Amino acid sequence: MAIVVIGGHSRNVGKTSVVAGLISALPSCNWTAFKVTQFGHGRCSLNGKPCHCATADHTWAISEEKDRSGKSDSSRFLTAGARRSFWVRTEQGRLAEAMPSIMRRLAESENAILESNSILKFIEPDVYISVLDPAIEDFKPSALGALRRANALLVNAAHNGDSAWKGVSIEATAERPVFGIRPPQYITPEIVEFMQAKLGVPPSSTRMS
Repeated sequence: MAIVVIGGHSRNVGKTSVVAGLISALPSCNWTAFKVTQFGHGRCSLNGKPCHCATADHTWAISEEKDRSGKSDSSRFLTAGARRSFWVRTEQGRLAEAMPSIMRRLAESENAILESNSILKFIEPDVYISVLDPAIEDFKPSALGALRRANALLVNAAHNGDSAWKGVSIEATAERPVFGIRPPQYITPEIVEFMQAKLGVPPSSTRMS
């Protein structure tokens, strides 16, 4: 089994689109997909809605997506071709409590792809890809630390000009492959070829939309 993790430096940089694109492009992997969300104060992990409860059973929850026609990220993974799709929700900083349940589902998977940076604290993936958008200033410290483990970077090349990042250097990743992406196209033939080589997937088992 191969485990692939897709992370990024902030929200709305295209992580979900990259996950869905890889699922679609590599159908022979029979992916099990995971969306990992950590909520801050005032959100319930059971359903992600506003909540002021503080009971122990609300610190984390995992649900399996069954709706292929929905608008949720986990539904998008199914639509892209994932065999199974899960949404993991935890309170901020309490992902460790959900890890035993996540590990059981990983053990049942042929191949798994997870959208998360924080999961890197608990597993060593076969491939970790970081999605970056220089036009978005926010750069989470945890994402910067995770860059050192990235096997490749996907950088939004649709914006010309200087980076909006302040006080952030990605020089430590200078030797990593860098692939330019131009939304709404998040997966290119070059990215697919890279994944084929990393995962040992024959070219005949891939599909580009």
